[in-house]
Amino acid sequence: MSDGGSAGHSTSHGASQAGAGRLEELRQLVQDGSVDTVIVAFADMQGRLLGKRVQAEAFREGVVDHGIHFCTYLLGTDMEMNTPGGFGLTSWKTGYGDWIARPDWSTMRVLPWLEGSAIVLCDAVDGETGVEIPVSPRTVLRRQVERASALGYRVMAGTELEFYVLSDTFEGLAAKGWNDVGRVGYYNEDYHILQATKLEPLYRQIRNQFTSARIPVEFSKGEAAASQHEINIRYDDVLETADRGVLFKNGAKEIAWQNGYGLTFMAKPHGGWSGSSGHLHLSLWDPEGERPLFPEDGAHPHGMSRTMRWFLGGMMKLQRELALFVAPNVNSYKRYAVASWAPVYVVWGRDNRTTGFRIVGEGASLRIENRFPGGDMNPYLAYAATIGAGLWGIENEVEPPAELEGNGYEANGCDRMPRALYEAIDLLAGSEAAASILGRDVVDHYLNAGRVEQAAYDSAVNAWERERYLERG
Repeated sequence: MSDGGSAGHSTSHGASQAGAGRLEELRQLVQDGSVDTVIVAFADMQGRLLGKRVQAEAFREGVVDHGIHFCTYLLGTDMEMNTPGGFGLTSWKTGYGDWIARPDWSTMRVLPWLEGSAIVLCDAVDGETGVEIPVSPRTVLRRQVERASALGYRVMAGTELEFYVLSDTFEGLAAKGWNDVGRVGYYNEDYHILQATKLEPLYRQIRNQFTSARIPVEFSKGEAAASQHEINIRYDDVLETADRGVLFKNGAKEIAWQNGYGLTFMAKPHGGWSGSSGHLHLSLWDPEGERPLFPEDGAHPHGMSRTMRWFLGGMMKLQRELALFVAPNVNSYKRYAVASWAPVYVVWGRDNRTTGFRIVGEGASLRIENRFPGGDMNPYLAYAATIGAGLWGIENEVEPPAELEGNGYEANGCDRMPRALYEAIDLLAGSEAAASILGRDVVDHYLNAGRVEQAAYDSAVNAWERERYLERG
């Protein structure tokens, strides 16, 4: 529930310049023996890192100069890595050939928590043409970054991620059938220094090791439940910020596992627990990143420029239609509950945590916080949908509704976040705006993924049903 870092000016180098420098840095680290393993990875639809580990000698011999091959099915699976039908680009009919994971060397990082290991993130491309695969999450976001650039905007962003630390490792929970999920803490530790101290050895590793890996963690704090914690990752260009989010979600689980804990970003791990959020902070700047475009003295209340108002208006207008990209799972929608610190209604307010869109900051740090995404989001897709909607709002000069003052959970006459995944699927299927922003191919691909997930849930029988109906039904 904290403010997060201000989405302001970045001083990062251009990707190509940084990429060349970091590739040379990696070659030197391999040469002197500091790095013996290079992880070459990309994000799948669910936001998980997939890829290969390259041994140092193979790296020195140029094995990854042109990327690594991977089966196309990896961008057309469900959470269980099944190969469901319905995907146009990847199916048994297409033969499940190979695509290429092409390294973006500007993303190279040494990972302090994995001995002798570095990682580089990749773009998925066609091996023959070199064209990026349109449904790849990183490419979906890059398209929106390019769209913003064509309109004269540089998108800056910062991320807050909430998670639970569990008393069992995931292996231990699997052995128990995923029942009796225990937490390390036992009372609400929101901002509590004492309670957070009990896991400070873990949190300190997370803060320091990620910062050492060029993923600067600014704050960590207890959240609104037992064993729930939040971290704030410093703002930057939005693609860099999304890269950091994907790397953080993977690495935090690795660090927790090394310490004998499970760590989960699941949106609602238990009906009685607060949900875990993945708040997005966004602002627009001029192309050089020197002048913020959201603040404007003497304009709208709170100093919001027309650009900021229209960007907010687009985000709000399309929130329901694009919900699947910020809340991708059946469980995601169980987080949206009244008086739960998660938003329910598509309303906005100044520094109001009961609203879905919260205006925070002053001057250059003035920004929009989108509070709808959960910790289970794929950062690339959540940012892409949010930016795409905002740019659509600018293009169509969409004014946001009036500010909601007071309790956002009591809002009337406004949109409500979908109540379930099936509702989000129907809304996206009927959205002309979504297809115009993201592309018909992308929308159809992720619609199919949503339908596959819904069908899997609909066919499952759980403990709640047996308790309710086995004897009395």
